[in-house]
Amino acid sequence: MRLLILLCLCLSQPVLADLEYVLQPRQIAEGTWLLEGSTDNFSKANGGNIVNTAFIVTDSGVVVIDTGPSRRYGEALRKAIAATTDKPVIQVLLTHHHPDHMLGNQAFADVPIGALAGTIESMRQQGDGLAENMYRMVGDWMRGTELQLPTQTLESGTLTIGGHPLRLLALSGHTGSDLAILDEKTGVLFAGDLIFYQRALTTPNTPGLGVWLADIDELEALPWTVIVPGHGPLAEDHRPFVQMRDYLVWLDTLMTEGAATGADMSELIRSPIPERFASINLSRYELIRSVSHLYPRYEKQDMKRLDLRQ
Repeated sequence: MRLLILLCLCLSQPVLADLEYVLQPRQIAEGTWLLEGSTDNFSKANGGNIVNTAFIVTDSGVVVIDTGPSRRYGEALRKAIAATTDKPVIQVLLTHHHPDHMLGNQAFADVPIGALAGTIESMRQQGDGLAENMYRMVGDWMRGTELQLPTQTLESGTLTIGGHPLRLLALSGHTGSDLAILDEKTGVLFAGDLIFYQRALTTPNTPGLGVWLADIDELEALPWTVIVPGHGPLAEDHRPFVQMRDYLVWLDTLMTEGAATGADMSELIRSPIPERFASINLSRYELIRSVSHLYPRYEKQDMKRLDLRQ
């Protein structure tokens, strides 16, 4: 029996050793580096690396924007930072509570991890469950990953670090508590998951598509030069905003009209995807999820009160 156990351990070691995130920081502005994830869904093939994370090298030290989907990712991110600069990491900023953005926190437990109050509360309530779900989806990539809560509560305003005035915006369209960050020195806008680009948006925690649209208007009006979406390629023009607004309006109209005509959920999830969204990855998959998440609200809003007499 002991020999069998040793044999199993030996066989498992190469498999676990192969689970290494190959993170290649790309400079996108002065002192600013992006690590761009896949636009695919979570899988054991990608280890959950479907997210954009970033870091800013300031005069005082390094600011990290989101920590990724696992402890292993966070450790790889920290190594990538150390290979880029000898300055220490001094601050982590989390855009929201979804697992691909914050489950790498353990690798940064020695520095302040800041998030909005609503994000911290959502992590308390949902974090363990989100981590368990990630274990199911990506398997051994999650070994050793546990929830690490933020240590610092952020609010709207300007946080200046090492000569970089970082404008913090407390928004809510994606999860109810969404942090966007504009580096006023470089013009880089870290939009988090308020902006998806060339990848269909996710809606499990949105307070409403109208709220999200208002957030997009606010972000677009900022003096940005480069947009870093939470998922998808960065851009230096308005195309991510145009695509997001178009997609959200289409989705809202689809469900509003469906509720008005009494369509059931199964009909809506089979709706044709407009040709202009053909290049957006996972459009059908996320349409099914969004209708499942949101359509009951639209049906409820359209219900007529039968107990009211004329």
